[in-house]
Amino acid sequence: MRHPGSLPGALLVVPLVLASGTPLEAQQRRDPDAEARLETLKGEAAKEVDARATLVQRVVDQIFSFGELGFQEVETSSYLVGLLRSEGFTVDTAVAGIPTAWVARWGQGRPVIALGSDIDGIPQASQVPGVACRMPLVQGAPGHGEGHNSGQAVNLAAAFAVKRIMEREKLPGTIVLWPGVAEEQIAGKPFLVRAGVFREVDVVLFSHVGTELSTSWGLTSGSGLVSVLYRFGGTAAHAAGRPWQGRSALDAVELMDIGWNFRREHLPLKQRSHSVIVDGGDQPNVVPQTASVWYYLRELDYQGIKALWAVADSVAEGAALMTGTTLLPTRVLGAAWPRHYNRPVAEALAANITRVGMPVWTPDDQPPVELNREILERYRPAMRAYYYDAKRHRTYLEQLGVTYPALPDSGGACRVSLRTPRTGAR
Repeated sequence: MRHPGSLPGALLVVPLVLASGTPLEAQQRRDPDAEARLETLKGEAAKEVDARATLVQRVVDQIFSFGELGFQEVETSSYLVGLLRSEGFTVDTAVAGIPTAWVARWGQGRPVIALGSDIDGIPQASQVPGVACRMPLVQGAPGHGEGHNSGQAVNLAAAFAVKRIMEREKLPGTIVLWPGVAEEQIAGKPFLVRAGVFREVDVVLFSHVGTELSTSWGLTSGSGLVSVLYRFGGTAAHAAGRPWQGRSALDAVELMDIGWNFRREHLPLKQRSHSVIVDGGDQPNVVPQTASVWYYLRELDYQGIKALWAVADSVAEGAALMTGTTLLPTRVLGAAWPRHYNRPVAEALAANITRVGMPVWTPDDQPPVELNREILERYRPAMRAYYYDAKRHRTYLEQLGVTYPALPDSGGACRVSLRTPRTGAR
């Protein structure tokens, strides 16, 4: 069975070969020699990727062991940047004002082909690998619960494989690699776009783990969304002595949640929305002067997202009115419009964007890089003891002393003994 990384490598070869001097007319006539050469190089690319199976395994294991949250992918980015530089890529770091964002480049001229994949984990997803039941490595710590430890592995293997062929065949073109930072917060990619990372890119190939090997065109099954932080300001007071002097910002948050849940019945079936209370006050006997709630508002098209957002704004305004509090300026933490993979539509959109112009960004529009910092500061010391050490162990399972597959017992309990973590971890 061919390694999954073979497909990106073969796909990379196609535009590179077609751009290496073959006239468009010859392509349209389906030049047999050109097609034969292309097929040969695609096969070589697949073999080159297969030869890097150990690299793919180690990258997957290493990033899984880091398990870092969005904007705090410090170990992950440092590791990937090191691999890319060792292969001759030029890497820019701290791109777009994001400490863990980077862009790696190799080659010269066109086409410019960019490979991307997400790198962040999710909260409280720490997990012993290879165990088919819930068993955290570090209780309460984050981890990779959506497979974001896998995409960069196949991208690197593909890029390294095609780089070798390009060097040998003297093919023009530039390979670009970049990470999806803070994808779970929908907060990284817009800032990379704003910084011009993709301005000279001809095509972006993005990989994400899934249950099948597939791609699509047109509208995808996913939704778009806007991530909004609603903040309320009230008046502090002693909750027992003089509660009538207070105006509870937490009351406004709770009433917004209640109002939103009642409104759900009258929203389109295709919408999805979720929220968490980020700030609920300081202690029970003090009327909260500040409180905030974080919403994800999902819809299938641009108009639907904007309409859902407007409804949420009105519910927030109503909650403030009911509680005598103030709705403070909202903060958009991230946004992702629905994807549509279609060349004619993309060309039409590009023409319209040129005519209308890009949004005017202000200095206040900054990536929320402080997200998840406190959580990682709390758990990183314990997590370091479990970082994968490829120099000492062939696989992450071997390092932890886990025999795959480790299944739950008849009572559903995980009874796996982990090897004592090493001391003096970095």
